[in-house]
Amino acid sequence: MGKRDDLIAQYAEDLKEKCGMTPDMDLLTKVTIGCGPSIYNADASTVAASQEGELETVKENFLIKKLGLADSPALMEAIDSVIETYGKSNRNKYRAVVYYMLVKHFGKESVYG
Repeated sequence: MGKRDDLIAQYAEDLKEKCGMTPDMDLLTKVTIGCGPSIYNADASTVAASQEGELETVKENFLIKKLGLADSPALMEAIDSVIETYGKSNRNKYRAVVYYMLVKHFGKESVYG
């Protein structure tokens, strides 16, 4: 197994343990690959949920550009909901896990089809 496979296993564990979800491994793998090299960078691989600017970036670059959603208050509500599910007290919120939950939330699995 390579480093990416190890990370995907870690993300799957987070989804099970911290979020109470059974991950769709195929989708999780595609979302992780879609994150590109950022998954290997300690800072870029996580979402700083307490920073408003970081959440704006997730909204702009992932929800609007990648998933093709229209800008609306529902986007930030979904991000907040995902952060809540992941656990506000959990320091390391992996970007791939947050993106995976957002894809599921909006039913946008087809983007990774």
